[in-house]
Amino acid sequence: MKARVAILISGRGSNMAALIAAARAPDYPAEIALVLSNRADAGGLALAAAAGVPVAVVESRGRPREAFEAELQAVLEARRIGLVALAGFMRVLTEGFVRAWEGRMLNIHPSLLPAFKGLDTHRRALEAGVRLHGCTVHLVSPGVDEGPILAQAAVPVLAEDDEAALAARVLAEEHRLYPAALAWLAAGRVRLEGGRARVEAEGASGVLANPLPGPAALSTQPPRD
Repeated sequence: MKARVAILISGRGSNMAALIAAARAPDYPAEIALVLSNRADAGGLALAAAAGVPVAVVESRGRPREAFEAELQAVLEARRIGLVALAGFMRVLTEGFVRAWEGRMLNIHPSLLPAFKGLDTHRRALEAGVRLHGCTVHLVSPGVDEGPILAQAAVPVLAEDDEAALAARVLAEEHRLYPAALAWLAAGRVRLEGGRARVEAEGASGVLANPLPGPAALSTQPPRD
């Protein structure tokens, strides 16, 4: 049975769209069962509905975090959600909520964590003069942009880059990386050892660099001993 996934968004949902597209494959081990936003005006809601995915809104503005998260949890339970994928979800979740979903909630961040946590990652990377930048998929822990790393993809920082050019290059990798990492988690190929994530997939060593592994890495078959 495929894992039932909820994607949480706050904006346009470009990574959401990549996950929905990947999940259309018959052998993909996850079903996108819900797209939920904390903002009724999030552009990704219309995209998800047009793709035939159920959508919901749990408004976060102007209410206590505890009330927001209680309603969010109730919606996820009612839809029988097994995994949560954060995709541009601009809310810091409480430790209690994160603990309830420990090992079952993913996030994608536009930097090579632990570098450049938080916002404005591309500007900060350019200002720091790094030669490699990229994105990270990690399991969510109570700290902001922290948690066991499942996969990373790197891109070069070019001399002529501005923030928009670098962001576009990283975003292309996000759209490749997130579906692969979600597939591993949904297929039961992620194991935590000493606070680190081990990914049991052919061609993967737990921290994924370009290029992505081939189709065998997305196989739902149990890993070989």
